[in-house]
Amino acid sequence: MTRLGESISRALGLLRQDLSSDELVEALLAESAVRRNLDLSDLGPVEQAELIASRTVEVLPSVEGLSQRIESAGSEGRPLIVKLGIDPTSADVHLGHAVPMLVLSRFQRMGHHVVLIIGDITAKIGDPSGRSSDRPALTDADIARNLATYRDQVSPFFDFARADFQHNSTWLAEVRLPELIEILAQVPVSMSLQREDFRTRLEQGQGLSTAEFIYSVVMAIDSAKIDADIELGGVDQLLNMQMGRKVMEITGQKPQLVAAMPLIEGTDGTGKKMSKSMGNYIALSATPEDVFGKVMSIPDRLVAPYLSAWTEWSDQEIGVVTARIEDKTLHPMDLKKVLAGEAVAALHGVESAMAARAGFTAQFSRRTFGAVETLPVISTKAAEEAVGAVLARTLEFTPSISAARRIAKQNGLRLVIETGGRQDAVPLAEDDVQRSLNEVVAKALSSGDHSSEDVQVFLKAGRKVARIEST
Repeated sequence: MTRLGESISRALGLLRQDLSSDELVEALLAESAVRRNLDLSDLGPVEQAELIASRTVEVLPSVEGLSQRIESAGSEGRPLIVKLGIDPTSADVHLGHAVPMLVLSRFQRMGHHVVLIIGDITAKIGDPSGRSSDRPALTDADIARNLATYRDQVSPFFDFARADFQHNSTWLAEVRLPELIEILAQVPVSMSLQREDFRTRLEQGQGLSTAEFIYSVVMAIDSAKIDADIELGGVDQLLNMQMGRKVMEITGQKPQLVAAMPLIEGTDGTGKKMSKSMGNYIALSATPEDVFGKVMSIPDRLVAPYLSAWTEWSDQEIGVVTARIEDKTLHPMDLKKVLAGEAVAALHGVESAMAARAGFTAQFSRRTFGAVETLPVISTKAAEEAVGAVLARTLEFTPSISAARRIAKQNGLRLVIETGGRQDAVPLAEDDVQRSLNEVVAKALSSGDHSSEDVQVFLKAGRKVARIEST
């Protein structure tokens, strides 16, 4: 088994248990922390390609093509040359910017050569992708300041010390007019006019500079100059990256592959991309408490996409927890707390993540179930029935005894005993499912110091809770 396979196996064992447990979540975050730096060089070409593809919207021309390129490079005794272009246009960095860095980290840990192209020339043109107007040009001082900030903030997700930094002014400043004209003469105008934003601006009579029009060609020259095997970028950069393939073909090189990354939806759940202008972002410079709280505010439907985008979780692991949400053996709130912990741990460490988790729980969770007046009630007469039957009728939780056993096996079934403000949780075993609830409660009370008259007992399955009362 590969090192990644062993890590996934350990994590799956944790993910099938009670994810409301602080101890278990801490172990899960620690496993994730190890995986962020895990050596992936023992993966074969197919496994590498599939791992990269699992976090992309599209790989062009195909995932199989990526596997073949990896295998071919290996037979030549060289790593892939993996390109990511950075136009340092802003000092504001958020979690959306971390997405390509995670994939770059995977390539790096597989043993491939990552080249970060700093667009100090193209930044002065301005990437027109998705814009309704041209973008103000940046000065050299703006670029230097923004680059330093970007590198510092994104460093938790990527080892910059092992990357190759290249400023595209190194070669673009030396490109002579005949060379540029020779390339432009073989690039159909229709390639640029495929851009919906260009067509819209032209139809509306808005500005479109010649510099913007040739932006993708100039950026594509970067790929040719470093002889890139694959380029990463947001899906909004797809046409720019495809231009890289075209220019490499024109210059007699083997066209690069393209990995288009998803654009991350903002925290407000409106469907708009995460951005500072929308106020729906999580800054990488935010405090652990702020990161945790903002993740907890997102709609439940964003939890799985965020896990995929920001963490090293595999599709199999995400599939396990989403299935548990569907069969009600895992509460969405518990999974969201895990996601929040993952985000904080990546930026600030596991210890800070657990502290933020504890702070959130103390601030927003009820201290006792006894304070909740709307819980369903199980009478002692009804409690003469088996635990499984009580679950099915009172909590409307499980359709069968086998389903109740599964909840117990995953450590999601327990009695909660509250005495004088103190709360003790007693996990129930699979065999307890077929015992009467009264018998199980009596055993739990006799095993601890619960002699006080103000003892309250609750049955908890996943996140559903019922009060057990004498009638």
